[in-house]
Amino acid sequence: MSANERTIRTFKELLLRTGNDGCADCGAPGPTWGSCSVGVFICLDCSGIHRNIPEISKVKSLRLSHWEDHEIQFMAENGNELMKQKYEAAVPIYYYKPTFKDCQVLKEQWIRAKYERKEFFESWKSFTYEAGVRDGMLMKRGRDNGQFLNRRFILSERDGTLKYFTKYDAKEPKLVIKVDTINATFQPEKIGNPNGLQITFLKDYSTRNIFVYHESGKEIVDWFNSIRAVQHTKTLIPKLTRNFLKEGFMEKTGPRQTEGYKKRWFTLDHRRLMYFKDPLDAFAKGEVFLGNKDHGYSVSPGFPHGTSCNSSWQYGITITTPERNFLFTCETESDQLDWLKHFNNVMSAPMSPQEYTMEATFRHKH
Repeated sequence: MSANERTIRTFKELLLRTGNDGCADCGAPGPTWGSCSVGVFICLDCSGIHRNIPEISKVKSLRLSHWEDHEIQFMAENGNELMKQKYEAAVPIYYYKPTFKDCQVLKEQWIRAKYERKEFFESWKSFTYEAGVRDGMLMKRGRDNGQFLNRRFILSERDGTLKYFTKYDAKEPKLVIKVDTINATFQPEKIGNPNGLQITFLKDYSTRNIFVYHESGKEIVDWFNSIRAVQHTKTLIPKLTRNFLKEGFMEKTGPRQTEGYKKRWFTLDHRRLMYFKDPLDAFAKGEVFLGNKDHGYSVSPGFPHGTSCNSSWQYGITITTPERNFLFTCETESDQLDWLKHFNNVMSAPMSPQEYTMEATFRHKH
């Protein structure tokens, strides 16, 4: 047996150990790379990030690289579980730990925070996310002209607000956002910037979006986790930011179901299905609350009997609420099935007391 074959066999055995079957940083199954200086098994994507921190991490392919005996021994003595206890010893409960489905900036800053900055080594360390106030400049997309301009943002834990100002020295904020209504998600493709962050919030019972970015990946991820830190301290039952369940285009018709179908961008944020004329719109044109199946909510493929469809897309979905039916069409069957799966999952989940309050507010408003 050659040295390379022995190495491959050793790594196969090591990958069977608890924790080594997934990437140490994003959890992707079947890691194919290793950091011989940190002692963790990682995926191809995360290995690229490690490679950009050569003073901290030296990466090698488990199958294709030459491994020295002492490097193999180091991997055997350490591994993902042991290194997690070391490098993730004090990760705050609100800190967003990315998965392999998340965007590059989240994964890169998580890896740099762990191994380069060693932020989570000791529990006594104070975190920049918990400063109480965060004050800085972010590039914000103009609501009407679509241009990104530098704007001052202030996040206050005491007030539970995020404010933004059109000028740095302005006395009054242009907008005050209550942090407990915020959801923030990274949307690099939609925004057209690798560090693009979408902040969705409620203003006067209506959904509104603002789109921001910062040239520094660390800065924008610090803002993101600072918002989550404030949400964690200001709410009795923490409601932290979460990824949207699904986004994409569908066509919809009006309440009489005789109007023409119009193409809209839909965002499913747990029980709220919002629709926009354009993916980067500041205001939702409308939204549908998705309650529990035991309370008069349901979803089905196709349309009610006798309904004619004048949409160019043929794969229909009907959402039934206690008030009315909502009719949508999808461009492909796979898209239709994916939306149906998410709608069914949401409607099957039990509702929390806060969601009952949200439902009552929504029905009163509409």
